Amino acid sequence: MEILNSSLIDWSRAQFALTAMYHWLFVPLTLGLGVIMAIMETIYVRTGNEQWKRTAKFWMTIFGINFAIGVATGLILEFQFGTNWSNYSWFVGDIFGAPLAIEGIVAFFMEATFISIMFFGWKRVSKKMHLAATWLTLTGATLSALWILIANAWMQYPVGMEFNPDTVRNEMNDFWAVALSPVAINKFFHTVVSSWVFGAAFVAGVAGWYILKKRDLEFAKQSMKVASVFGLLGIILTATTGDGSAYQVAQKQPMKLAAMEGLYDGQKGVGLIVVALPNPEKKKYDDGVEPYVFKIEIPKALSALGYRDFDAFVPGINDIIKGGYIDAKGVKALPFSEKQARGRKAIHALSDYQKAMKNHDTANAAKYKAILKENYSYFGYGYLNHPDQLVPNIPIVFWSFHIMVYIGGFFILFFGLLTFFSYKDKLVNSKWLLWLSIASVPLAYICTQAGWLVAEIGRQPWTIQDVLPLQAAISSLSVESVKISFFIFFILFTALLIAEIRIMLNQIKKGPGAE
Repeated sequence: MEILNSSLIDWSRAQFALTAMYHWLFVPLTLGLGVIMAIMETIYVRTGNEQWKRTAKFWMTIFGINFAIGVATGLILEFQFGTNWSNYSWFVGDIFGAPLAIEGIVAFFMEATFISIMFFGWKRVSKKMHLAATWLTLTGATLSALWILIANAWMQYPVGMEFNPDTVRNEMNDFWAVALSPVAINKFFHTVVSSWVFGAAFVAGVAGWYILKKRDLEFAKQSMKVASVFGLLGIILTATTGDGSAYQVAQKQPMKLAAMEGLYDGQKGVGLIVVALPNPEKKKYDDGVEPYVFKIEIPKALSALGYRDFDAFVPGINDIIKGGYIDAKGVKALPFSEKQARGRKAIHALSDYQKAMKNHDTANAAKYKAILKENYSYFGYGYLNHPDQLVPNIPIVFWSFHIMVYIGGFFILFFGLLTFFSYKDKLVNSKWLLWLSIASVPLAYICTQAGWLVAEIGRQPWTIQDVLPLQAAISSLSVESVKISFFIFFILFTALLIAEIRIMLNQIKKGPGAE
C-alpha cells in the first residue's frame, strides 16, 4: 500500500509539474511582451509616427498568439487542485480559493474585456482609447499574476488562518495578512520584473534576426532600443527582488536555503558559492562525505544575504533536522523528532476532539481542542515517518538555483552591451551581438524555469509549509488513471507548444508589414 501511495504521489506530482512548466512557457512572455508593446503604442500616440504603430501591432499579434495558449494551460492547472489534490482543496480551500476566485472574477474578466478592444478596435475607437485598452489588458494580466502568486506564496508561508476542528478545514481570519504577506509581495515583484527580462530577451532575439537578415531594419532597430533599455531595467530590478527572495527564504524556509547552497552543516559567517563541483560520492545528508570536490565562494555573503548580518549563523540540513540552534524568530529550533511528536499529538487530539463532540462530552472536547491548538503549528510533521522526508532533492535545487544566477549575471552584461550598441547605432556591424541576442531567447526560458524549480522543489515535502505534506494532500485515485491523464496532457501540451511555435515563426517570417 505504501509503495502504491508513493507511486500515486510521484505521478500526481509529475502531472502537476508538467502542466505548471508548460504553462510557465507562456506566462512570462505575456507579462513581459505586454509592457513592451504598450510602450511602443504609447510612443506612437505621442509622436504620431506610423512606423511605431506597425511595430506595436506586430508585437501585439505575437502577444495574442501566446496569450491564448497560456490561458488554455492555466485553466487545466487550476482544475488539478480538485482532481489530483482534493484533500488539499478540502483542507485549505477556504483560503487558497479566495485569491484564485478574485483572479478569475476581476483580473481575467478585465483582460477578456479590453483585449477585444486592443485587437479589433484600431479603426473603431480613438488612439487614446485604444492605448488605454492596451494598458488595461496588460494590467489585467499582471493582476492575474498577482492573485495567483499570492495563493502560491501562502503555500510557502501560511498566515492569516485558523484551523476549525469542527469542519476539519483551515479558515481565513485575516485576508490582508494573506494578501500582503512579505513572501507574497516579494514573489509578485520578482516574478513580474523577471518576466520583463524574458519579454525583452524575446524581442531582442527576434529583432536581432531581422537585422542579420537585413529586413525591416527600422522596425528591428526600434524594437531593439526598447527591448535593451527595458531589459536592463528589468534585470536590475530582478537582482534586487532576488535578494529579497533569498532573505524571505532564509527567514521562512531554511531547508530550502540549505538545499540551494548545498549546505549540510551550518556555521557563522557562511560564504555564498560562486562556482562549485558537488561531490558525486555524496549520497545522503548525514553520510560524512565532503559535499564538494572544490568550491569558490564569497566569504560571509550567504549570512549577509539571508540574515543581513555577515556573522549570522546559517543552519545546514543536519542542523534543521537535529535542532538546537537559534532560528530566525529568536527561539531554539526543535529537532525533527520533537516536531513529529507534536504533530502526531495534534492529529490524535483532533481525532479525540471529534469523538468527544460526537458523544456530547464538552469538557473533554475543550481539553482536546486546547491540545490541538497548542501543537497545530507542527501538524504536518505528524504525517512524516523519517527525517529524510524533510530533505528536498538537493542536486536539482542546487543546480537550478545556480543556473538561474549564472544566466541572470549574463543578462546584466548582455543588456548593458545591447543598450550601448543600440543607441550608438552599431548593431548592424556587430554580428556577434546579434547572434548572442538570438541565443538569449532559450537562455531566458531556461532561467525562468529554473527559478520555479527552486521555489517548488525546494519546499518539498510540503504542499503547505509545515502544515500539510504531499501524502496527506493527495486524492484517492488509481495510479493508472493519473498515468493516462499525464500522457494525454503531455501530448496535448506538446501539440499546443508546437502549434504556437509554428504560428509565431510564420508571423515573424511575414514581418511587421503583414496585416
